[in-house]
Amino acid sequence: MKRFFQCHQQWLRTEVIMTTIVFLMVGVVAAEESRVSFKRDVAPIFLENCVACHDAKKAEGGYRIDTFTELSKPGDSGVMPLKVSKDDGAELLRRLTVEDSFERMPAETDALTADQIKVVADWIGQGAMFDGDDPDTRLPFVIPPMEHPASPAIYPAPLQVTAIAFSTGSDLVFSGGYNEILVWDTQGNLQDRIGNVGQQTYAIAFPPLSSGVQTKKSGDGDSGASQSAVERQVVVASGRPGFAGDVRVIDLASHEVTAVLAACDDVVLDLAFRPDGKKLAVASADKTIRIIDMETLKVQKTLLSHADFVNAIAWSKDGTKLVSASRDKSAKVFNAETGQLLISYQGHGNAVRGVFMLPDGKQVVSTGNDNKVHRWNVSDAKKIAEVAIGGEGYRIAAAGDFAFVPSSDNKLVKVDLKKNQVATEFKGHADWVLCSAVQSDHTKVATGSHDGEIRVWNLADGTLVSSWIARPTGAGKVKTSETEADGDKTVDAKTSP
Repeated sequence: MKRFFQCHQQWLRTEVIMTTIVFLMVGVVAAEESRVSFKRDVAPIFLENCVACHDAKKAEGGYRIDTFTELSKPGDSGVMPLKVSKDDGAELLRRLTVEDSFERMPAETDALTADQIKVVADWIGQGAMFDGDDPDTRLPFVIPPMEHPASPAIYPAPLQVTAIAFSTGSDLVFSGGYNEILVWDTQGNLQDRIGNVGQQTYAIAFPPLSSGVQTKKSGDGDSGASQSAVERQVVVASGRPGFAGDVRVIDLASHEVTAVLAACDDVVLDLAFRPDGKKLAVASADKTIRIIDMETLKVQKTLLSHADFVNAIAWSKDGTKLVSASRDKSAKVFNAETGQLLISYQGHGNAVRGVFMLPDGKQVVSTGNDNKVHRWNVSDAKKIAEVAIGGEGYRIAAAGDFAFVPSSDNKLVKVDLKKNQVATEFKGHADWVLCSAVQSDHTKVATGSHDGEIRVWNLADGTLVSSWIARPTGAGKVKTSETEADGDKTVDAKTSP
């Protein structure tokens, strides 16, 4: 009997201990769930409402808020912003809630909402902890990749088509929409809608069939992908001007975003795969060119030679060089392995918006706001020829001995690179033609314009195959809102992309 009671007591002690552990674990989980995260909860508020006036360039009142390290430092007042005093609380919280409009942050605009102020207050009350990797990292790079707003089921108005592409090995046409990619057949029938991309899409690309894009779920030993796997991937450059942008790798079957690359504090304007698919070059409005290793999904190099938006990027056929086009009025050629600047071409005298390197790697074709196509040497930046195209030229697509240049003159211009002259003009758009794409078998070319129209043409003779307005009239497969887009807002001002 005594042994029975001893065993029973031991069992009770074990039960009490296990129950206590369970309650402690639940308490820890609950505490973690209630704890405010700087990177997830607080940084987006500061980025949206404060950084414009308090970054490294502006720093009103001597106060910066573009990194955690900087927002922890005092401004001209000398008061530590996150230190809690018995009388006034933290100075940063006081400045967010004070009624004096001269003192309140943000200035000259609406105050933060009650919910936003509560998030900041709770964070400060919990010790104002930083939960990112590096407190000196700028806020756009601290914030986890965002889930973008749902697309409207029916568009309130057509959206300018700034990106278009033919899918690999099929007739499907991909175009940018409101926080989504729209997938059409060549007769304009909507086939699919792929959400969770930025406010506006600026470039769409498919990995070359020789290599697939790795994802966060790929095994360490998996260095490539089958052709079928490659055909199920699309890579999208998008963003919200002046706010944030990134490159997203999307699985076409599940619509899942499998990787987010090259996040920046402005839009990503172009991207291009190296011919073997192992590297991706990314051009952004933050003046940078980034080269990404598509096996590790890491930025291998960042090129900082441009002084303004980098509008377009292209590889040489052998993958050894990169050529870029910038709003700083230059086109530049780089050694793609070392990042060294090889030559800079200033001949346009205006913003450069499209570039293409000829197969031998010795000459470049470029276009821009001077309404011309220029052909010049990589060796000495000497202009060999120029062709007038009647309007601003945008990103160049190439097929064989021809360059296809979208133009603000409401047309696509086919330039014969052997003769250095216009071969065909694809006319019929009623507005600026902003982008084009050549089908992989070189039988068709698609164009997108500022008024939302997509046209598909026979590449050989320029005859029209079909045309439609890229404006969905039903929900399709993507998550949509019942009314207009409720997150990012687009601007319909007619300016060059």
